[in-house]
Amino acid sequence: MTFSLIGRCARSGQFGAVVTTSAVGVGARCPFARAGVGAVLTQHRTDPRLGPLGLDLLARGFTAQQALDAIVAATPHRHWRQLAVIDAAGTTAHYTGAQVRAAVSVAQGQDCVGMGNILRDEGVAPAMVAAFAADPALPLADRLVAAIQAGEDAGGETAPVVSAALLVVDRESFPFVDLRVDAHEAPLAELARLWALYAPTAEDYVRRAVDPDFATTYVAPAPKRV
Repeated sequence: MTFSLIGRCARSGQFGAVVTTSAVGVGARCPFARAGVGAVLTQHRTDPRLGPLGLDLLARGFTAQQALDAIVAATPHRHWRQLAVIDAAGTTAHYTGAQVRAAVSVAQGQDCVGMGNILRDEGVAPAMVAAFAADPALPLADRLVAAIQAGEDAGGETAPVVSAALLVVDRESFPFVDLRVDAHEAPLAELARLWALYAPTAEDYVRRAVDPDFATTYVAPAPKRV
């Protein structure tokens, strides 16, 4: 009941993930990313422990495929899991267990991998990858938001989505962007609205942490809620 994409921006070195599902709290369970290291997605009968495990392996120098192989080998209930990994070089790997419910969709592209389960159409992941690749000059968060909407437009899940999350890491130990929508009638539109609201402030929130003497106070307008 979930579809998602992880990606890397070759220009900035940022990593990010975007995910949506028909249950609440997807942002707390599925996407994981670490600056300078990579990103991991864990979904279907989700085990959130696998995200930090994958990041630790990447930080030790494992490639995406090596990290994925190690995660799968260490996971006793692997047949229920759907996983994806991207490493510091932008190389990706994915795994779908035998018990993951159809329709399943997985696609890899330049610096990205998308996947989903319990979908209306197997074209969901290819649509996400195509949208992510459409304009590499855009900020990573914009590309991720476009990708998840493309997945919905390509068929999405068999049930209406109600939660969504956007996670991007840059240079610091804390996220550059960490936005979540839960129990919403239009979570993807709301996620896009929140990113548009947050985007002008993102760099300054980093500056407030690392160089507060030069931070500014920005008050964004409050667009009408969807």
